[in-house]
Amino acid sequence: MTVVEELAAPVEAEPATAQLPDVPRRIGGPTRSGVLALCGAAVSGLCVSVLLFGELAPFSGALGFAVTWYTVFLAVYGVLTGLEENGQAVRDRVMTVVLWTAAGLLFSALTLVVGFTLWRGREALTYLNFFHQDMQAAGPLDPLGVGGIAHAMIGTLLMITIALLITVPLGLACAVYLNQIPGRFSRFVRTIVEAMTALPSIVAGLMVYAVWVLQLGMEKSGLAAGFAISVMMLPIVIRASDVVLRLVPGTLTEAAEALGAPRWRTVWHVVLPTARSGLATAVILGTARGIGETSPVLLTAGFTAATNYDPLHGPMISLPLAVFSFVRSPEPAMIARGFGAAAVLMALVLVLFVIARVIGGRGPGQQTRSQARRTARASRRDAARFDELRAPGLSLFDARPHEQSATTPTPEQPAAADGEPTPQGPPAPHDEPVTTSAHSGGEADTKSARRSHGPTAATTAAHNAPAAADGEAAPQGPPAPDGETITGGAGGNENPATHQPAPGETTD
Repeated sequence: MTVVEELAAPVEAEPATAQLPDVPRRIGGPTRSGVLALCGAAVSGLCVSVLLFGELAPFSGALGFAVTWYTVFLAVYGVLTGLEENGQAVRDRVMTVVLWTAAGLLFSALTLVVGFTLWRGREALTYLNFFHQDMQAAGPLDPLGVGGIAHAMIGTLLMITIALLITVPLGLACAVYLNQIPGRFSRFVRTIVEAMTALPSIVAGLMVYAVWVLQLGMEKSGLAAGFAISVMMLPIVIRASDVVLRLVPGTLTEAAEALGAPRWRTVWHVVLPTARSGLATAVILGTARGIGETSPVLLTAGFTAATNYDPLHGPMISLPLAVFSFVRSPEPAMIARGFGAAAVLMALVLVLFVIARVIGGRGPGQQTRSQARRTARASRRDAARFDELRAPGLSLFDARPHEQSATTPTPEQPAAADGEPTPQGPPAPHDEPVTTSAHSGGEADTKSARRSHGPTAATTAAHNAPAAADGEAAPQGPPAPDGETITGGAGGNENPATHQPAPGETTD
């Protein structure tokens, strides 16, 4: 076969390589080897703990058994993971197990506390009179069908309302001051706030009792208890709000100040709305601290079994103080009332938390549908307002050239004595004579000139003409035809005294 035949022969198509399906690589989540390592480490730790506490060592106790088992479990799990992974992966797996263990313990403790409280108070919570009656007509030996905690719920709501009215404005204002005005005094205030965070509640109650009751002579009331609770809530709210305000991006405040907004407007319209969700959390933390106080309420508000709606006069009781008084009794009915009151207190804190989250809204940059509609309406109003402010400025730029020439003097048009432009006729077409009226001292002279597309000697003379004594431009004659020399008097083209053409000049 020749070379030509070989080139002309059809080329057989090579078989296409079978493409493998794309399988996504698993990055996180449990794997088979990981699950087997966990189970093996757990069984190994259990066996080692049983041997140590039952056969090899004289150890005893459930807590020691659990600690030994968990320690051996972590060690064995690290060894099993190191057979397949490097050191960094081993540390990551072990720390993941530790964190999951801590989260499980905390959740278990919370579930145990809530569940135990509800279980012990289930008998009292089934009676409706428990929520709308007080203990004025009930004694320690009366059954659960008589008496309730209405007086304690009302007292708690009044006290916490007074404390919130005092704490929220002062706490947020102090946090804004610490965040926006740094300096020596702000550092001093921050130190005092951090020290007050660990203030014992009995000290706050004693301070309010000494000042309000002993020194000022006021009676024990819900107002005094609100003051004591606010002392406990204030450092919590300030500290948490300060941390939240520090998380606001500095670019937002810089952009607001670059637009000319003052500092107070930047804080009110930019900083606080951005940190609204975190500030609501700070208020909730302070509320949870103050709503559970017992000793300040006992020192400043006293104790009563009747309902008191007046926070300014008379003793008042709160739910924590009622729980404390109920569980001290040896009677099962009173103990059930105490656990029922504790369950109602937890429910009240949960309701306040939900209300605060609703007020706080979503995080920065996230809006509900109603908020998005309000923002869109505000944007449309701002756009209309900007158009109205911009309309007079745009009309100046839309003016026609002849309207501008009627009001704005040009270099070729001399100004009048009073600063107004000299009247000028409509522009003439190219290559036609232009008639210019010059008003000076009540006299008008009509001159003819031929327009040209480039600068002429007449234009140059108009720019270089000397001004008159009174500030007016000197009268000028018509430009000379091309190729001629212009001679004359003060005007450059004619004798200003006789208004006659200069020697050697021809007129049209």
